[in-house]
Amino acid sequence: MTNDADQLPQRPGPLLERILRAGTATATGWAAAAVAVGAGELVAAFTGPDSAPVIAVGSAAIDLTPTPLKEYAVRTFGTDDKPVLLGGIYLTMALLAALAGLLAARRPGYGAAVFAAFGLIGAWAALFRPAAGAADVAPALAAGLVGAVTVLALARMLRATDRATVPGAPGQEPEQDREDEEHAHEEDAQEDHADEDHADEDHADEAPGSSRRAVLAATGGAIALGAFAGFGGRALSDARYDIGAARAAVRIPPAARPLPPLPAAVHPNVPGLSPFVTPNADFYRVDTALTLPRIDPRRWTLRIRGLVDHPLLLTFDDLLREPLEELDHTLTCVSNEVGGPYVGTTRWLGVSLPALLRRAGVRPAADQLVGRSQDGMTIGTPLESVLDGRRALLAVAMNGEALPVAHGFPCRSVVPGFHGYTSATKWLVDLDVTTFAGYDPYWVRRGWDRTGTVRTASRIDVPAPFARVPAGDVTVAGTAWATHRGIAAVEVRVDGGPWQQAVLAADGGPDLWRQWTHTWAGATPGTHRIEVRATDAAGAVQTENRAAPYPAGATGWHSTVVTVT
Repeated sequence: MTNDADQLPQRPGPLLERILRAGTATATGWAAAAVAVGAGELVAAFTGPDSAPVIAVGSAAIDLTPTPLKEYAVRTFGTDDKPVLLGGIYLTMALLAALAGLLAARRPGYGAAVFAAFGLIGAWAALFRPAAGAADVAPALAAGLVGAVTVLALARMLRATDRATVPGAPGQEPEQDREDEEHAHEEDAQEDHADEDHADEDHADEAPGSSRRAVLAATGGAIALGAFAGFGGRALSDARYDIGAARAAVRIPPAARPLPPLPAAVHPNVPGLSPFVTPNADFYRVDTALTLPRIDPRRWTLRIRGLVDHPLLLTFDDLLREPLEELDHTLTCVSNEVGGPYVGTTRWLGVSLPALLRRAGVRPAADQLVGRSQDGMTIGTPLESVLDGRRALLAVAMNGEALPVAHGFPCRSVVPGFHGYTSATKWLVDLDVTTFAGYDPYWVRRGWDRTGTVRTASRIDVPAPFARVPAGDVTVAGTAWATHRGIAAVEVRVDGGPWQQAVLAADGGPDLWRQWTHTWAGATPGTHRIEVRATDAAGAVQTENRAAPYPAGATGWHSTVVTVT
């Protein structure tokens, strides 16, 4: 005779029940986080993409990160440092959301408090930005509120499931225990109604699974809703703040006196050598912007103010009506390691910055020009250098096209002789004529050198590091730069031997890098180290002393190791 009880669905054991419950609670926390982030993105579509909670927190994290840690991130992750930062923020959110779900399963208010704290931190981060307004806190507050409500609702469903499945579970009333016992006694006493009782038992045993499935279904629905709101909000934001059409409509006038094309002789025909002019798509980008400022040129203005007799306010059309000048220039980032990739050459087109400053009437006490970008970044340049005759520009075009958004559209500053952090303000909206004593720009407040003069540097491009080359004559080639001083000589040596003069390509001018080649004659099999050093036009030889980029730029000789076969 078959025991009908053996055919009934079995409840999970206590340990498995706890694991299932914890997993479900964790999932509810993640679901609430998804809805919270989605709500924040949706509201940010109306307040600006940089006010989205994750972006606001990430921007604040960049500003608050100690300089050595920032340098480590740039050195380790390169231009991927921003995705790594955002990934870290999302991972931290996932961990906190899991904690919120677990807390809410026992104390719903505690779980909701985690999301409320998330909203407050996001609101603080949004207001931390220099150009923030009161409306910028709305996405974070909306995210915190929606996350708290969602985790409370899901926790209520989960706790109801607990009462149905686990006697004595948190949140189960004592009266429920007594009702369960009375029901069990009634079943023992009514054996003559076994079929009816078994049907009741089947219904009771199906209820817990159904309840858990309902929680999981609600959790999955919340995650789907959050994803829809998040991606939808991001798409709406991109549509609302898209400036692609406005940029495409810009017609940049030609230069008043165009520069001649660079001679072909500036670039030796060596496979693997960097192109002399860097394509816009390959030009390095190092900045603190997690979202690119998107500025409509029809609404853009530039103020020139401070220690001037005649403050100026210029529109983009005003700028394009000025005589435009061209500048061939090699720009490098102060974070560039010895032999690093953060250097590029382009032909800029723009308005003479010295001419505008003279029109404004710079006062004698001024010694610093501070550029301010749309996102609040400040960059200070020695005013004396801007006015000493070098071709400093407010650039509006790059390699024959309007500035790409990533490189400062619609307007940026370019001042030869300095690293980007003291000369190249992207998304420029304000020029303040001031003093070094009166104001410390963004990077100076973080300990970087105040002037940012480019140091003499050289790099081996060919052969590539750890390349295998055949024995015999080996071509070595690379680049060298000492912006606004120029390069007079480049020397190469192998395995610490005597220095030998490299062959310099044609000189494009002191504001450009100079490429070079050298024939390593009679290379023998084995592993060898090649080194390079340069001499600038003033006769100063590149120092051998190694120094990190912080605080004034990297120094030392670049070297590469190759294997001759």
